[in-house]
Amino acid sequence: MATEQSLSKKVWNLANVLAGQGIGFTDYLTQLTYLLFLKMDDERVEQLELPSAIPADCSWKNLRSLSGDELLREYERALATLSKMDGLIGTIFTKAQNKIDKPVYLKKVVTMIDEKQWLVMDTDVKGAIYESILEKNGQDKKSGAGQYFTPRALISAMVDVTRPKITETVLDPACGTGGFLLAAYDYMSKQSSDKAKREFLNNEALYGGDNTALVVTLASMNLYLHGIGTKRSPIAYQDSLEKPVEKMVDVILTNPPFGKREAGSVAIDRPDFYGETNNNQLNFLQHMMLSLRPGGRAAVVLPDSVLTDDNRAGLKIREALLKDFNLHTILRLPTGIFYANGVKANVLCFQKGTPTKEIWFYDYRTDIKHSLAENPIKRSDLDDFVACYCAEDMSQRKETYNAQTNPKGRWRKYDIAEILSDKKLILDKKWIQSDNPADAYTMDELLQSLQTEAKSMQEAVDNLTSFLARIQA
Repeated sequence: MATEQSLSKKVWNLANVLAGQGIGFTDYLTQLTYLLFLKMDDERVEQLELPSAIPADCSWKNLRSLSGDELLREYERALATLSKMDGLIGTIFTKAQNKIDKPVYLKKVVTMIDEKQWLVMDTDVKGAIYESILEKNGQDKKSGAGQYFTPRALISAMVDVTRPKITETVLDPACGTGGFLLAAYDYMSKQSSDKAKREFLNNEALYGGDNTALVVTLASMNLYLHGIGTKRSPIAYQDSLEKPVEKMVDVILTNPPFGKREAGSVAIDRPDFYGETNNNQLNFLQHMMLSLRPGGRAAVVLPDSVLTDDNRAGLKIREALLKDFNLHTILRLPTGIFYANGVKANVLCFQKGTPTKEIWFYDYRTDIKHSLAENPIKRSDLDDFVACYCAEDMSQRKETYNAQTNPKGRWRKYDIAEILSDKKLILDKKWIQSDNPADAYTMDELLQSLQTEAKSMQEAVDNLTSFLARIQA
């Protein structure tokens, strides 16, 4: 533990030094990833006498002996070469570029990495160090990396209720830094010590994709340092929405990006989709519905709009979700747990192959307050939800809500007949009266409400003025 804490501190202290020179945390973390991989590859050659796929002129041995402008020049040439390679190396170095343009600081990073033997370090320690750096980077507002970071407490709860098996395949089509895949791996790895099953888990069970080169690099390295994907990276540099599904999976765990598709993205042409829309999260939901095998299950973070949009595509997608899938659980999440302020989101849990008969809602939003800095969400905060979920036997579920005896019970069931009675199929259910109604709104929502009221008042004044003018005339 001391090694983990001291090394993590050293890595982050250097980040602070570089930040003072205008080198952002994300850029530093990316270069750390590239150099750390080269160092461990060198250790594999030296200590285990294993062959290396890294060209000799790109190796750690070559770089560590250099300094000044020569180090800078050779490092940048090495990155260009490695980014064109196939397999795990090409994935780690996807679109690799040097962001530390001052030789003296690049040498500092090389020297720090060179001081430790990383390969012999316990996998849990290596992984924990890297994960802690990723998490801290995600919390840094200036870096913008938080948009790729889902709270680990939420990920853990989603994995616990989905219960992926060691023999199953798991997909995250918008994998960010790999948090969902890593949590699934940890859960699955405890289930068996059978060699064949563990081989399958390490190299075939997990699949992730992301369309941001930086994220692909960080996710690939994150899993690699945890001993996952040493033969092939589970992460692919791709836009998961561009092509029809090629491989169906047993489990999907993800938090896809919210909002519309980025400008410049390839237009979606998916005749297999239920409805045509430029809404990113609705498209990811369609893609995931099609990616599940019959009997496959998913736990997915999606915004309120997916549950409420009354446009044609949104309605068609919800109809298909209720008809062809068992949408059995919706967890209402509070604001303040994500990088973007005021995001109202939910976890949708569904299984493919049987229609929805009832939906259980857990309201962890009303009168719940979290913030990334002062009160981040903890795994224990979701213990009651996980207990109510009854993942081992969902037939044992019991409502905590009761109109007479417990109107603020957070666990409530709605029958499908009640859901279908609403032609718009609105799935955003609220039944708990807030103790502080004003707290139920974000600052943006309050501002919008005030602006609407001000506009109405101004219209009333204008009408009154006009009326008085006509009378006086």
